[in-house]
Amino acid sequence: MKKLDMHDIHFLVDMLGSVDMGLVILDSDFRVQLWNGFMENHSGITWNTVRDNNLFELFPDLPQKWLTQKIDTAITLNTRAFTSWRLRPYLFRFANSRPITGTTSYMYQNVTITPLSEYDGSRNRVCLMIYDVTDVASSRLALEAANQQLAQLSVTDNLTGLLNRGAWEIKLNEEFARCKRYTKHSSLLMLDIDHFKRVNDQYGHPVGDDVIRHLAELLRTCFRSTDFPGRYGGEEFAVVLPETDAEAARIIAERLRQTIADTVVESHGHQLSYSVSIGIACLDSSIATASQWIKTADQALYDAKNGGRNQVCVATLPAPADIAK
Repeated sequence: MKKLDMHDIHFLVDMLGSVDMGLVILDSDFRVQLWNGFMENHSGITWNTVRDNNLFELFPDLPQKWLTQKIDTAITLNTRAFTSWRLRPYLFRFANSRPITGTTSYMYQNVTITPLSEYDGSRNRVCLMIYDVTDVASSRLALEAANQQLAQLSVTDNLTGLLNRGAWEIKLNEEFARCKRYTKHSSLLMLDIDHFKRVNDQYGHPVGDDVIRHLAELLRTCFRSTDFPGRYGGEEFAVVLPETDAEAARIIAERLRQTIADTVVESHGHQLSYSVSIGIACLDSSIATASQWIKTADQALYDAKNGGRNQVCVATLPAPADIAK
């Protein structure tokens, strides 16, 4: 085998120093045997400083247990080990120097651990190759965040932040199917802001929007995390209350109605009060479809409106004997 002359050695050293990835060679005691220019530039620590020093003493914040296990596995199996930024964002916490992804505070890294064979075939050293994948990782994360935001927007009402009608109806259908299968109690509330047209006519649509947002916020805070409110359309809202019978739903609805009636909304220099009418339908054997469930609650809402508004009305369902007829 041809021996390397000084020219070859200089060439190799220059190549290792200029390659655009981190190269670190460790011996069996984790002492640094190679520390290339990439590592010097990003760590701020020179080769002369790290040479023959224990890596974990130089960088105490490294995940020693995890890295040691990875290195031991690579040497034992005589195969490369690889870790992605997805599993561990970085091995060395280097500052991000990429101009395109300057908003990222640190460098995302992929790491390959390669066992190195000696002349006698033994494997006592490993090479860590650190790749800067900040641009790829940042772009991927930004795309995922954008997709997640789009997915959220597709089910969210823009004005209130509640479920929009389409998304809410999907939830309603799921709850209807669950209750029919397991014969569980579940109640549906339909509520409408009383005389809402007067609010818009007297104060303007911006104030009307604030009233709608105020009601939406109450629906978000007054119900359990297992309940799901949604904006059904205009000034009309709907809430499904799983595991809730008609009497419990009436008590909850009455508490909500009273809270709204006692509240003053401040908007665009105006102070105003408003009220809601609420209709309730508890799911039972007389309701055959989710659409009928909505229709039953909606009829109870109209009864509350026709009864003078600012009140709660529970739908009167036919008795089992009447259904049989």
